[in-house]
Amino acid sequence: MHLEVARAAGALLLCAMLGGCASVVPVQPADPLAAAPPAAVPELRFDTELPIRLSTGYTRAIPKGSLWRLAGALPQGAVYRPVGTVFAIEGRQVHEAWLVVHAGAVQGFYLPGEGNYSPLVPPLSLPPSTGAKR
Repeated sequence: MHLEVARAAGALLLCAMLGGCASVVPVQPADPLAAAPPAAVPELRFDTELPIRLSTGYTRAIPKGSLWRLAGALPQGAVYRPVGTVFAIEGRQVHEAWLVVHAGAVQGFYLPGEGNYSPLVPPLSLPPSTGAKR
């Protein structure tokens, strides 16, 4: 019985240690959001789920059927916020995140709670089915 308790305690300790070693989400200061360029698509709708592998080792997915509305622009691209939900990325901490899109790919994330930008390396191409709703 004591051996089982010791193994369980060891497993819990290992899990706690691994959780404490999570990578930090890479961030850099972002310029204030500017008005979006006239050529930007006002909304994106994802017809399929889009998994995103983060440099922190975590995976997040843009949900199927989700709608993202243009919120502004950064030098890195057009910024889209989710409609009716909150999207987050995770490392050592969890950060609310909006998509930064340029040249048909997610370049990174705008973190509105902090005013930071987190690059996605490598950028992730948007699926052709991602529709623009006008």
